[in-house]
Amino acid sequence: MVPLAASALSATDVARYQDDGFLVVRNVFPADRIASLAAESERLHQRTDLIDTDNIRCRWQNDVTGECRFDCFDPVIDLSQICGDVARDSRLLDLLALLYGEPACLFKDKLIFKAPGMIGYDLHQDYISWESFPTTFLTVIVAIDHATAESGATEVFAGYHTRGCLTPRDGMYHKLADDAVDPARGVLMELAPGDIAIFGGYTPHRSGPNRSPHWRRLLYLSYNALSDGGEQRERHYAEFRRWLQDRYAEYGRTSTFFR
Repeated sequence: MVPLAASALSATDVARYQDDGFLVVRNVFPADRIASLAAESERLHQRTDLIDTDNIRCRWQNDVTGECRFDCFDPVIDLSQICGDVARDSRLLDLLALLYGEPACLFKDKLIFKAPGMIGYDLHQDYISWESFPTTFLTVIVAIDHATAESGATEVFAGYHTRGCLTPRDGMYHKLADDAVDPARGVLMELAPGDIAIFGGYTPHRSGPNRSPHWRRLLYLSYNALSDGGEQRERHYAEFRRWLQDRYAEYGRTSTFFR
């Protein structure tokens, strides 16, 4: 993995992204922008009016003791102008246009807090086999805090994106078995505040627990190519909310809401 300056993305770098399925770009956002995002993250974390187990905007995750704790707002840009500004910042969109060969459209946005002690995410691909889901789906991680091995940085597995969807095409989320990838092809995407990582929807990835004393806050922004459905964020989230409510109902959770 070769870290890149934001202004130095070349045809070779684009080819490397296409071959590996991921890319790290250093120093995309200046310190003042990251400081604003950090302050905004703290403000959002105090939104106790929103943090509710029945609010399907909220994601929950166990910590290392087994306690279930709040971990993520999905979506987030309707709660935060700053997050929305970053999602549509030309510094990001220009890079994505180089990777796509055409303009990028925002598809999904979430803010993951990953407090100390939170466990990570199992091996998976982000692509979900809904008829409406864009095959050009990719995700940009904007680092608000340091993402390290100790704090549970994302690990990606190079080259597997070329195999497409590795799970049943039944419209459900599926974990991948650990032996679905060669551990030797794993790359830990360690990031400093202001760095970004980009990886495709078919790129297998996972993260470990946060064993550091600090938060590992990351803004996750997902996009599709303009030719692959155009602007469809609002349609996606309407569909996603219905899908989540159906999944909750399967477990008897029928009082869910979105706020």
